[in-house]
Amino acid sequence: MVDSSSLPLLLTALYIVCGGLLMLSLFIYIKGRPPVTEGHAFRASRLSSGNRLLPTQVIITPQSVVRYTPRWIGRHEHSIHMAHVASVRIDTKLLFSDVYIETTGGTSAIVCTGHTKGDARRMKALVEQYQSEYYKQQERPASATRV
Repeated sequence: MVDSSSLPLLLTALYIVCGGLLMLSLFIYIKGRPPVTEGHAFRASRLSSGNRLLPTQVIITPQSVVRYTPRWIGRHEHSIHMAHVASVRIDTKLLFSDVYIETTGGTSAIVCTGHTKGDARRMKALVEQYQSEYYKQQERPASATRV
């Protein structure tokens, strides 16, 4: 049985614990959101390995592919320009897919684990679409310069 003189102390402790859990939940929610930017954002599932509290996010824009890995303090960001993307490989597993975006230099590929199969296919399609648009802009008609 709880003594009536210790009841306010227990309630205060309960309020502090609940407030701390609420603050932690809010912090995890905020860190798990994709950064505000243009382009398409894909967040890894929290059910996948390595993405439980702070899931990795991939932003695909017409200019680049960016992988954000949130940390408790700050975040890690890895970016590849669309002209330097060599290939996109999807490794499909039972529940989730892993996406490997490799560079033309062969080093520092972007590895995105724990995405849904639909997101993985969409990521690959977006990279291919943006690469096609990028290289169409680079072409110049040769007949305009000849006399």
